[in-house]
Amino acid sequence: MTVSPDPSDWMGKTEPDERRALVRKFTEEERKEWPYHWRKQGRETQFAPTGDWHTWLVKAGRGFGKTRAGAEWVLEIADANPDARIALVGASLAKTRAVMVEGESGILACSPPWRAPDFQPSLRTITFANGAMATLYSAAEPEALRGPQHSHARRSGSEGVCGE
Repeated sequence: MTVSPDPSDWMGKTEPDERRALVRKFTEEERKEWPYHWRKQGRETQFAPTGDWHTWLVKAGRGFGKTRAGAEWVLEIADANPDARIALVGASLAKTRAVMVEGESGILACSPPWRAPDFQPSLRTITFANGAMATLYSAAEPEALRGPQHSHARRSGSEGVCGE
């Protein structure tokens, strides 16, 4: 499931300078939440496509926000579906953990600290408050993906591939 931008979102239609001026008027609580509203912060090209799709390829240059887009996609899937079982696949377990989970644009960084999922590095799992789970895998050990049933998968790489 993918959440598409709300066409009636008046704030999303404002210019960046105007939006910053509005944010300055927020309460302390609203300011605290603001950085975690991806649909208000990201660019439309960083949002997963709408509709029935199997593979989403983000082929973009350095600094585009591929890692952030993937992390936010995982958070949206987990939030929308408590039964989600998400495979996070990177070149190695260390890379998967360092970039996709603990990196500056990873899942933990994109999660508000007061709603952060529980990351168990030794179990290679991330458990979200609603019960959704993500498991880390290494592309160097593809056999590890045999057996577990996953509803979604995200692969990290130079192309930032995500799939549903």
